[in-house]
Amino acid sequence: MLAMDQGVVEEWLSEFKTLPDSAVSNYAASLKDKGALVPALYKVIRENYSDLLEPVCHQLFEFYRSGEPQLQRFTLQFLPELLWSLLSVSAARDPHTSGCIEALLLGIYNLEIVDKDGQSKVLSFTVPSLSKPSVYHEPSTIGSLALTEGALANHGLSRVVYSGPHLQRETFTAQNRFEVLTFLLLCYNAALSYMTSTSLQSLCQLSSRVCICGYPRQQIRRYKGISTRLTVTSEFLVQLITGIHYALCNGEVELGSKALDDVLYRAQLELFPEALLVGNAIKSSLHGAALKSNNKEGARSIQVEITPTSSRISRNAVTSLSIRGHRWKRHESQEVSVDSEAALGGVAIPEISVTGVSGERMPNGDSLRPRSDGRTQPDGDMLGTTSEVSLDPRGHDSGTRGQEVRRQKSVRRMVENEGSGSASTGRSQY
Repeated sequence: MLAMDQGVVEEWLSEFKTLPDSAVSNYAASLKDKGALVPALYKVIRENYSDLLEPVCHQLFEFYRSGEPQLQRFTLQFLPELLWSLLSVSAARDPHTSGCIEALLLGIYNLEIVDKDGQSKVLSFTVPSLSKPSVYHEPSTIGSLALTEGALANHGLSRVVYSGPHLQRETFTAQNRFEVLTFLLLCYNAALSYMTSTSLQSLCQLSSRVCICGYPRQQIRRYKGISTRLTVTSEFLVQLITGIHYALCNGEVELGSKALDDVLYRAQLELFPEALLVGNAIKSSLHGAALKSNNKEGARSIQVEITPTSSRISRNAVTSLSIRGHRWKRHESQEVSVDSEAALGGVAIPEISVTGVSGERMPNGDSLRPRSDGRTQPDGDMLGTTSEVSLDPRGHDSGTRGQEVRRQKSVRRMVENEGSGSASTGRSQY
């Protein structure tokens, strides 16, 4: 380690100790302006036998215990490097050099599993329903879901998964090591949008090293570190894949792609279904996508391809509203027909059926109909001819009533005319 880097670290260690509580927020905001501090701290963590490692770990724990969000995120950015230091030392069976790192990681873990009142926290995660759209899927692209009784009963219900309460840990053992490390990666992934590109690179390197050490792929990657196989769990790999997915979409395309392949390689060897499912899903979603390779300092995001939103209900869909509207229209048409019959004095209009009428169409739009002599004649020239139509069975009775009504009306007009004529004659005589 260079003397200049050592001086930067020592200055950082001394200034926080004399800092009053009222100035912690301003001090946390000024840490991002110290460009030489973060690389120097990485060098200290990577040197297991450095004299500054223990005070640096103690300082990082004080940052996290302060409760200031910016100071906590400053500590979390070194978490991938701290995890690799712990795992590499554990594989080398030299635990005495990692005591301060173990104390830092256990301290962060014990602080995160309790709330402000010291009670154990229970984390909840809502599993999205496939029947409702989200930023990851559209229900219309999945296909029709079977409307079974069980599907209808669970429609609209959200499934909630709980994590916790977690037990306090005082030391690392072979049984609880990856339980603690998985929870720490969960806390790290919750703050991914605040992590720097250096931290994301460290996460990708951690993922590759953990998965290939001791396996033939280590020779392909030309990694000359430890050659001992590291035990992993499926939950730990899933958390690694979550961070790799974010790194892939935010500038670390090369490292992220290698890390994802290495994690899937290890998941196949270990037959971890959860890691294979999540890793292959992310790999398929990124296949052929234009990832942002140069946007390392821009807006943080995760790239998701969303299908165009389609209308939820077709215009021709049969709904309760459309059924009521159809019923109303039918009632209105019946009322109109009844009113029309009443206006005509109860005389029904005969229904004329044109079924079976044959005819040819003239260029001017008239049709040619056969005459009784075998010749054809246009529709427009229908004077003096009989239309070959079939009347409704009720037509005879209706026609008789119609003739009777017309006869009565003509008789009434004749009587009225005679009365008016006699009246005018009487006036003239007078």
